Amino acid sequence: MTFSLGAVDVRPATPADRPVVERLWLMFRHDLSEFTNGGVSQLPHADGTFRSERVAVAFGGSGGGGDWAPYLFWGGGHPVGFAFVRGIGGATRVLNSFFVVRGARRGGVGMRAVRDVVARYPGAWEVAFQDVNPGAVAFWRRVGEELAPGEWSEERRPVPGRAGLPPDVWISFAYGSAVER
Repeated sequence: MTFSLGAVDVRPATPADRPVVERLWLMFRHDLSEFTNGGVSQLPHADGTFRSERVAVAFGGSGGGGDWAPYLFWGGGHPVGFAFVRGIGGATRVLNSFFVVRGARRGGVGMRAVRDVVARYPGAWEVAFQDVNPGAVAFWRRVGEELAPGEWSEERRPVPGRAGLPPDVWISFAYGSAVER
């Protein structure tokens, strides 16, 4: 099933939504397990789960300081993805985690969801991804160009505390009414 651009509803995730987001998180991490980053695998733990500290922080757990916001995407009555935003109180927001289920990809759901989420916090934005994930590379470059045509940037930054890993790729752009032109 492919959802059309107008068929996605993006809304803040509530504590009652956490079980749904946790299940989507497993799919997200499963998708990422296809890629090794600097030779480091992203395989599940012995119990079949993946590291999930970002889910806890996004829902108000320790380490987030209330500066995170989780979002859930729905299409056709089905959960089709999520996003975690950090730095909501700062000058630059970070789209920390972003996922659309495979069955909803390639129909505009991802672009619609990104646009909806970033419009809630006008101003400067950053998104990190890895070069080893060609789908992410293409998607985030397209996001930069569609949301800030000709005015977005890309740079590679070392992963803090992980000297052995290749650098992350960061896309930076500004979007919304708070953007100075």
